[in-house]
Amino acid sequence: MFTPKTLSFLRSLKRNNERAWFHARRDQYETHVRGPMVAVVERLAADFRTVAPELEADVKTSLFRPWRDTRFSDNKAPLKTNVAARFPNRVLGRMNGAGLYFEVGPGGVWIGGGVWAPEAPQLHAIREHIAANYGRLDAIVRRKGLVKLGGLKGDRLTRLPRGFAKDHPAAEYLQFKQFMGIREEAATFATRPDFYKQLVATFIQFVPLCRFLNEPLLARQELVRQAHLYADPFQ
Repeated sequence: MFTPKTLSFLRSLKRNNERAWFHARRDQYETHVRGPMVAVVERLAADFRTVAPELEADVKTSLFRPWRDTRFSDNKAPLKTNVAARFPNRVLGRMNGAGLYFEVGPGGVWIGGGVWAPEAPQLHAIREHIAANYGRLDAIVRRKGLVKLGGLKGDRLTRLPRGFAKDHPAAEYLQFKQFMGIREEAATFATRPDFYKQLVATFIQFVPLCRFLNEPLLARQELVRQAHLYADPFQ
């Protein structure tokens, strides 16, 4: 799938991050970068039916565009120097809840699963869920496969968030602002013959965490759906 030419193109793009340079080599990008990523996403779409049927793998929604949004950034380089894809929960959608993600770039391969930047209501719902189901999360985090990958990662508060007792048994987890499983490898990892097998094996370790984190968010969404369904249209 990914080859040394993938990495060579991305390294060249990093040195020549200009629209004209990219457009002149668009065919190389399609062949060596986007093409392999499309193949991975399509293969994951088939494998997710068994591994994680609740997650969506679709070329149109999973792939990130190569163009950067430079409107609010001091860095005006127009293009991303990696190729990436995300796999969200089908019900919660692309920008909500926990999902899977990976990227290939000249600096390395990054594989992740969980919640990266939850908005305040989602973060509160997740923390309430953790507080009530501490034992289940602890069992997920302490599974051998996830421990080998470094366990639960993410930015943390220096103290417990307001509303939770200092001696709460879930205090260790309630301080997290992000809830992630992460695997980082050298860029050449993407060109290994077993890359796809390793990618799926890593995702499998992150799926239980994603499911746990999504439980309160799916429950909230179902309550909203039911409220709309039974709302009196004359009120």
